[in-house]
Amino acid sequence: MSTYSAFTKTGDKAAAEALGEALEHMDPEPTGVGVFEMEDGSGLWEIGAYFTEAPDAAGLALLEAMHGAGPFVVSEIPETDWVAKVKRELAPVEAGRFFLYGSHDADKLPEGKEPLLIEAAMAFGTGHHGTTLGCLRALDHLAEKGFAPESVADIGCGTAVLAMGAARLWPARILASDIDEVAVEVAEANARANGLEGRIECVEAAGFDHPQLAEAAPFDLIFANILKGPLVALAPEITANLRPGGHVILSGILNEQADEVAEVYSRLGNDTVLKQQIGDWTTYLLKKS
Repeated sequence: MSTYSAFTKTGDKAAAEALGEALEHMDPEPTGVGVFEMEDGSGLWEIGAYFTEAPDAAGLALLEAMHGAGPFVVSEIPETDWVAKVKRELAPVEAGRFFLYGSHDADKLPEGKEPLLIEAAMAFGTGHHGTTLGCLRALDHLAEKGFAPESVADIGCGTAVLAMGAARLWPARILASDIDEVAVEVAEANARANGLEGRIECVEAAGFDHPQLAEAAPFDLIFANILKGPLVALAPEITANLRPGGHVILSGILNEQADEVAEVYSRLGNDTVLKQQIGDWTTYLLKKS
């Protein structure tokens, strides 16, 4: 069975949100709708929907005209066994002392590496993306320098691979938070699969808005591997929850956005310790003055 996607763009946030809401009431009804600010500096918003049957072309044309959006691009997506595909295509990844692998590669664990198991069915945040890889390398750098935190927060944790990396290194109190309920469930499952149950507290939260995060603050180390927009918006909150002399690892930043993000954090009193580019993405290791 095929599924269908329909995507368009607009330069107006309010129009994008209104169009996203209108899409939810189409017939046939979409299985999911998303509205995202594009992270390419264009100022455009992308609106997308997925359908289990071909969407109504006339209905889409009417919505794009009503909300001043560009023409919808409709694509048919063939059915794919994504888990099997991921198993074939995701080879193990080495990031400093860390070795990320799926259970299908459990026989390839090298000596002297810290293993992190991420199942193929939970493949976002596997280390193949330059942002995750950059964060793990920054974490490895801190460990090489003898850094030993007592409290760690992984904000927007996804698979919680960064929290798990920290748990492999230090007996610190470690919290992993995400705004998405499914991501929190995935984080908990990954912690169990890695024998780290009880070592990582997984909570559903927007930013630091959770009692357990408030109780554990200030943190010696904060991960925030998200996107430029949320990183800039969260900069005061991240800095406020970071202990003086503590470190923050930032990623999800396109290379052309890096200077702007660094400037925001610098104004708040965070100094750049390490900057690295992997492909299109930049990762920062900063230290609070």
